Amino acid sequence: MRLRYIRRLFFLTLAFKVFLISLGASSVGAQSPKQSNDLLEPVTVKTDLYPANADANEEIAGALRRAATECKRVMLIFGGNWCYDCHVLDQALHQGEAGKIVTESFWLVHVDIGEGEKNPDLVKLYKIPLDKGVPALAVLERDGQLLYSSGQGEFEAARRMMKKDLIQFLRQWQIKKGPQRQNRRRS
Repeated sequence: MRLRYIRRLFFLTLAFKVFLISLGASSVGAQSPKQSNDLLEPVTVKTDLYPANADANEEIAGALRRAATECKRVMLIFGGNWCYDCHVLDQALHQGEAGKIVTESFWLVHVDIGEGEKNPDLVKLYKIPLDKGVPALAVLERDGQLLYSSGQGEFEAARRMMKKDLIQFLRQWQIKKGPQRQNRRRS
């Protein structure tokens, strides 16, 4: 009798859990358009996001020259073609409000790390801890000074990153352009 009661209780509990899970899944499904709108979007992987023959030092130098004349900063994105999150982040940096901020405020340079063996001098110079994952970012001032390095793997899981968080990050590091002052002569 006691065994039958325990079995019945077990099956009732199991049925209740299945009901709760299905109820939760249907409510999550109803919210998914809003959630997918908030997260960075899935992408199709490109094979040339990090070109194999690119000279990252030359690309950084060129970006710094352009940034100096255009009043922008340089954003280095360390990663590799094999890194799905690198592709997700790259797409997000070219779309919507984030894309607008990037276009107005940054020059992007993709620094290929290969399987961890490429560009070790740049990884060290810009304080990128590869053991925390990629993509990893560094933000440089127009003169090349390191302003920010993602030392804690902040972008490693870009596919789970919220768009608003990316926009907030970009706003934090963009050059603030204040109101234009006019030269006024005192009479």
